[in-house]
Amino acid sequence: MQENLAANSSPLTPPRLVSREAASVPSQSDVESAFAVNTKPIPVERISRSVLRKGVPLLDLSRQYATLRTEVLAAVEAVCDSQQYILGLAVTDFETRAAKFLGANFCIGCASGTDAIFLALAAAGIGPGDEVVTTPFSFFATASSITRIGARPVFADIDPNTFNLDPNSVQRLIEHRVRVKAILPVHLYGQCADMDALVNIAEQSGLVVVEDAAQAFGATWRGRRAGTLGQLASFSFYPTKNLNAFGDAGAVTTNDEDLAARVRLLRAHGSRQRYYHEEIGWNSRLDSVQAAVLSVKLKYLEKWNRQRQQHAETYAKLFRKAGLGHPDSPVRLPETDPNTSHIYHQYVIRAQRRDELRRFLTDREIGSEVFYPVPLHRQKAFDYLGYGEGSLPIAEAAAREVLALPMFAELRDDELRTVVDAIAEFYS
Repeated sequence: MQENLAANSSPLTPPRLVSREAASVPSQSDVESAFAVNTKPIPVERISRSVLRKGVPLLDLSRQYATLRTEVLAAVEAVCDSQQYILGLAVTDFETRAAKFLGANFCIGCASGTDAIFLALAAAGIGPGDEVVTTPFSFFATASSITRIGARPVFADIDPNTFNLDPNSVQRLIEHRVRVKAILPVHLYGQCADMDALVNIAEQSGLVVVEDAAQAFGATWRGRRAGTLGQLASFSFYPTKNLNAFGDAGAVTTNDEDLAARVRLLRAHGSRQRYYHEEIGWNSRLDSVQAAVLSVKLKYLEKWNRQRQQHAETYAKLFRKAGLGHPDSPVRLPETDPNTSHIYHQYVIRAQRRDELRRFLTDREIGSEVFYPVPLHRQKAFDYLGYGEGSLPIAEAAAREVLALPMFAELRDDELRTVVDAIAEFYS
């Protein structure tokens, strides 16, 4: 699951990258500021090198809020009037609406996208001694949720075009491992993984498929929504997501009634009836304020996703017009599997001299981010797994080259042109 962090003091200023050796232990205030979602609008214009330039934020939530303010505040006020704050009617209403939107039989709200992965794995019976095959190119929670359940993440490499889990790599892995019990594909950046191949591998090997659909609410694979393609799926509604709450929130979806009942049990201390506990569960309940906000926003999601797709088309046209994006170009544009409907949670290019380019864009107040600079198998927290440099070369190459450009529904065409013009200038 990928909690994309609009971090630090500005959506435009990248965090300073340091080596493991040079890194120091951050203070509590540093940690808190790094996880703060900054939605303040950037200055519209600045003078740089005697040329008038316009800044473009990576994300500006204030534009969305401006269009929904009255409706959202009314929904929040209704929750306050009801005095039902945890798993109230607003939660039930959102779960029903979300399940209908996705085409799932059940949607169970929970406290975060991270908890959603954890609950889905627990409901599927994954536990200590088990192994789960997943991608090394994702947000940390994808793998940390596996370890939290007591299992061991096993990383397969990614497809170089979609950045999603490579079924061929998965197949090679499970042929030599007897403890694998599940496959956890991530629908990265808003594009579904190759679910035909992954589900087929799972069925042949008797494995569970749990989708990490944190970035893919509304994406489809062969006409079916993400969240309905495996036995269970997890979603995040972190404030930067396409469908976003006013804080942390998540959900698990499934078509299996027994699995849905188990997720509900686990999210509320293992209890169906207050003060009677059937097993050790967790406190991971969706609060009613977040559910009310999500119900309002869900009505507009398809429109917002279409706008993102239109922006992606505009980006592609502008890049090609600028002479970028062709096979020999220093910029490679996102590739879409013809079986998917990509909702562009992020618009991610591959760029030569990526870090130099990012500094160039930052100087022009153009937002960008690297999702993700260190693949999971090379994170210090997973040193014990024993993956060395070069063990998953495609993911490692992606980590050196990917760059996310401004992408949100309310972007204007002139802002897209500003981004592409700046990148063309850098490579000229």
